[in-house]
Amino acid sequence: MSQALPPPAFDPFAPGFTDNPYPQYAALRAGAPVYHHPTGFWLLTRYRDVSWLLRSGLSVEDGNITDRQLLELRELMRGDQVPRTDRVSMLDRDPPDHTRLRRLVSKAFTPRAVQALRPRITELVDSMLDAAGRQDRVELVDALAFPLPFAVIAEMLGTPPADHERIRRLTGTVVRSLEPVNDPALVAAIADADAELARIAAEMIAWKRANPADDLLTALINAEDDGDVLDDDELIAQTLLLYIAGHETTVNLIAGGTLALLRHPAQLARLRSDPGLAGQAVEELLRYDSPVQASRRITVEPVRLRDAAIPAGSFVMASLGSANRDEEFWGPDAAEVRLDRENARQHVSFGAGPHHCLGASLARLEAAVALARLAGRFPGLALDGEVTWNGRINLRGPARLPVSLGTLGRRSQAGRDQRARRHQRVRPTGAGRRRIPGRTHRRPGCQADGQA
Repeated sequence: MSQALPPPAFDPFAPGFTDNPYPQYAALRAGAPVYHHPTGFWLLTRYRDVSWLLRSGLSVEDGNITDRQLLELRELMRGDQVPRTDRVSMLDRDPPDHTRLRRLVSKAFTPRAVQALRPRITELVDSMLDAAGRQDRVELVDALAFPLPFAVIAEMLGTPPADHERIRRLTGTVVRSLEPVNDPALVAAIADADAELARIAAEMIAWKRANPADDLLTALINAEDDGDVLDDDELIAQTLLLYIAGHETTVNLIAGGTLALLRHPAQLARLRSDPGLAGQAVEELLRYDSPVQASRRITVEPVRLRDAAIPAGSFVMASLGSANRDEEFWGPDAAEVRLDRENARQHVSFGAGPHHCLGASLARLEAAVALARLAGRFPGLALDGEVTWNGRINLRGPARLPVSLGTLGRRSQAGRDQRARRHQRVRPTGAGRRRIPGRTHRRPGCQADGQA
């Protein structure tokens, strides 16, 4: 009779992990900060080790993996699914290809270019909050966290009208390729979704060639660097990367950041009283609950970390979520939200080194505007039901975030105030009473968002 193996120290398939992975991370930091998983990959959970790996210049190309156990497991999971070989984004390439591709798309994401989007982002946020404010209770992912970044990246790319809900479902499946998968059916679903998204991207590109404009997709089509241009497969891959990365992670940031503030009401009150704190708040919320939980590198030569010898050709996961909670770096209150944390910007949620997130400044701006306006607009904002997580290991965040905006009570009070003013009387010098002549009144709540 074979003896059952003990459960691994890192088990992302354990019940409750995707709702709250941090207890497992804490145990790994304490007992096995450089952990060799039974399936063959390595996992780093300490801030110092994760930061080093991200900046190390090691490979991101899966073709450099030589660990036989991991390769066999991947083949078993993949079955008869053919891996993608003809569409590789800059996310999966090493220099010089990565450098060339990144340079061709980076101009749209300079701090100056992103800041120019602030008025439009503010307009979108206010419009979405106007719609939400007509109700007392909303599901915040559908009301704000998803539609905002999706609208922004679609406008930046200049894509034609599309089935947003269909694309949302497809991208939600494709991003599962960024995490451990133990279900061949899911592998097949990822491949199917990827193929459909590639067809959608090809149609968008064909439409844009016929309808060029001053937008990012036209710029990608016409991009040239020393005579080099993107071929069709590269163009599809970069378009999909920008489309998916341009909204998926920011959805998690806005929804997860709002949830963290609601669970730390003193910090929410601090942001509400000082909207200028929004930028710093975003850094701390990125640290507290990273929208992307892990990144990866492949060793091209033997590496020694702490007391572990990692062979060449190994797949190494860097746990961004764990590094951002490492008490050794952040101090004993690492598991708490503190908007005045001076070194919050040293989080690794956007990665580091050559693969530092290209859209980091855009995500920061969208979240800062959304959170500041949300907090200022609705002083009665509160959780109003059970939070449902999206079930992902890597791009983890709330799928449903029901909140009460506190607008029902304000509307009721406003109605009572109006009726009181309408029936207000003055006692004239003569007999009887007369109504006060009509007067204008300031609408309640017109300065709730800090605007005159």
